[in-house]
Amino acid sequence: MQEVRASRGQGQSPSGIGTLDLPWVMLLMYVLAALELTCLFMQFSIMPYLSRRLGLDSVAFGYQQTIFGVLQLLGGPVFGRFADQRGARAAFTLSFLASSALYLLLAAACSPALPGVALLFASRLPGALMHTLPAAQMVITDLSAPEKRPAALGRLGLCFGVGVIFGSLLGGTLSSTCGIQCPVIVALVVNLLGAILSFTCIPTSTKGASAHAQAALPGKPEASLFDLKAITCLLLQPGVLPVFLVKVICGFPSGLFMVMFSLISMDFFQLEAAQAGYLMSFFGVLQMVFQGLVIGWLSGHFSEGALLRASVLVFSVVGLAMALMANVFHFCLLMPGLVFSLCALNVVTDSMLTKAVSASDTGTMLGLCASVQPLTRTLGPTLGGLLYHSFGVPVFGHVQFAVNFLVLLVLWRQPMPPKMDKAW
Repeated sequence: MQEVRASRGQGQSPSGIGTLDLPWVMLLMYVLAALELTCLFMQFSIMPYLSRRLGLDSVAFGYQQTIFGVLQLLGGPVFGRFADQRGARAAFTLSFLASSALYLLLAAACSPALPGVALLFASRLPGALMHTLPAAQMVITDLSAPEKRPAALGRLGLCFGVGVIFGSLLGGTLSSTCGIQCPVIVALVVNLLGAILSFTCIPTSTKGASAHAQAALPGKPEASLFDLKAITCLLLQPGVLPVFLVKVICGFPSGLFMVMFSLISMDFFQLEAAQAGYLMSFFGVLQMVFQGLVIGWLSGHFSEGALLRASVLVFSVVGLAMALMANVFHFCLLMPGLVFSLCALNVVTDSMLTKAVSASDTGTMLGLCASVQPLTRTLGPTLGGLLYHSFGVPVFGHVQFAVNFLVLLVLWRQPMPPKMDKAW
């Protein structure tokens, strides 16, 4: 502790990051996250067309989507543990190199001289290590004070919005003007650049920059990356499991709807591909505004427990309205409430969960949080398709209302865990 105090007295954080350098490290996190998400949505925009070009039907396309989701689901907690043990520089470099491998395999799949289908499925494998966003969340968590953490994490919503808007736009534009291989090559170059920036500009570790960092116990052996018991034990710490369950349960119904949205936009809303793209751009703009600006402002005026209850309440109201909507105009009216709920739920639960564990475990905790979305992508196509074909679009609203209303009753009757901002 004396060494820590001495280092701070000299204007240097314990990790060796200069105090004046901290804002630049935070800014670099946002830039790298925006670049990675832009490339990811560029990939999403061309994958259906590449699959069709290679002769795959919708079933085979669903298989590769499921493979990608399962790999991210399994890789998230392990990657988070790797980030905790090896540091931010190694985590970011590994994530960008994995992304580069994915885009390299995709570019090879575009070549008529190579076995495109096999390469397309092989390109899903590096997805297990593609977790730039959780790595950025870990660094921002390490470098931000607990009371400022929701706003700092919320600003990553700006990065997500940039990725949705510019990734979809660039993917469509480049593939139509320069060929389907062009956006893949651009993404490959950008991710290689991200790997170089990560290795040269990101500090080795950011754990010591947090006032909550814990010194390693002398003589204690380092746990394995694949120690599932250590990973799952995080969920059993006080105040963690209830918040994590709220995150999973409340977000799952809206996740089902979003998984089926491309089909709903064609069949129910009767939208053309370009119109569906405009609607997704509107979604991205709303996410930038709510997660980048509104959630940060609200977190300074209301407690995290109040914001969590508010997100569940709005989820319930939006679900009830979704059950009654009849056209795309109705959905546009509901979209601000849906986006607010999604952003508030994700930001607040991530902040609460990282406060509930020690600073040495924030990467693993965020890796577990990052597995929630792949879980939805894995189960969503089968379950969502069954519900949609059996009961139609209103069933998604009914499920969302029922699930969130029950959770809201539990939250209202049971006090939230104590404020998780104590020093670790």
